[in-house]
Amino acid sequence: MRRDGWRIAEADDLGPNVTMTSVRDQAADPVIEARGLRKTYRGVVALERLDLDVPRSAVGLLGANGAGKTTLLRLLLGLSRPDVGSARVLGYDTWRQGIQVRERVGYMPESDCLPPGATAADFVAHMAEMSGLPVRAARQRAADVLYQVGLDEERYRLIKGFSTGMKQRVKLAQAIVHDPALVFLDEPTNGMDPQGREEMLDLIVRIHRHLGIAVVVSSHILEDIERVCEHVVILDGGRLVVAQPIGRDPAGDGRGEILVRIDGEPAAFVARLARVGVAAVPAEGSDYGRGDLLVRLDGDHVYDAVRDAAAELELPLRALRSRGRSLEDLYLGNVGVNGATGNGRLDSPAEAARVSV
Repeated sequence: MRRDGWRIAEADDLGPNVTMTSVRDQAADPVIEARGLRKTYRGVVALERLDLDVPRSAVGLLGANGAGKTTLLRLLLGLSRPDVGSARVLGYDTWRQGIQVRERVGYMPESDCLPPGATAADFVAHMAEMSGLPVRAARQRAADVLYQVGLDEERYRLIKGFSTGMKQRVKLAQAIVHDPALVFLDEPTNGMDPQGREEMLDLIVRIHRHLGIAVVVSSHILEDIERVCEHVVILDGGRLVVAQPIGRDPAGDGRGEILVRIDGEPAAFVARLARVGVAAVPAEGSDYGRGDLLVRLDGDHVYDAVRDAAAELELPLRALRSRGRSLEDLYLGNVGVNGATGNGRLDSPAEAARVSV
């Protein structure tokens, strides 16, 4: 069923009535392709011969200040022309077909660029119209996405009275109001309190998994990238140093560790896992608490073993996720190894967990 160019999803819990999504190609082709991409500014190399394929996924973009992330985003949006090489987004050449790229891509900027004298409903509807939707469809679509991001009751308030978290939600709404196939999110949790940050991360996951929108997240919080993304791209000194799925080593055997947090005595839990051949040890260090365990991930059966152990021992399972510092280890093991941006070392775990991008 279609309405004003949009397909209405049969079943989705994201809107008050229905959620509209465009008919987009779900093929395995990469959403971003770069070949030999090079860009300089007044003799300073910002990107150096970058070759990259980004899958239709949730992708994290990491790198120190000056690593080339902003330059890459400008090139991919068709706002800047490469000196050498080419890039394609959703099959379109980013420089020669920049308008077509921007019609199909959403962008949530880091900077606070919202009009303070407009309501959220008016601003998001205006952005929908700018993307080509008719006036009536734009108003309806704006109402739908503002509901999805949690601003249904506040949509007629002036933006100047919004909190930082609410402004971030408005920026997210305008980025997806035209139902893009790909959205770039630049520091989406910037300035948000812990609760707001958690809610924003949940929204990003829902956008990708429920709406089928490919997501590229640039964030300086490694934990955020690890939580919402399935793939990571790391730049260093204008060069690509890592492009791989998160949670896998370069050999691709799927091995790693998961952090399990239980509410109870960990010794019995460890013993129960050992009986089925799953290795687990108490997590040590200031970043972990009592009941935190590091479990060796040898395959999907490990998740079943953790679930069964928690059920058998009647221990509440508080957390189950990839080991929090695995992405940090990947970052530190690759950034600065060639001297491009220094030694790539961070002075403390707290600092390392929030690498500037």
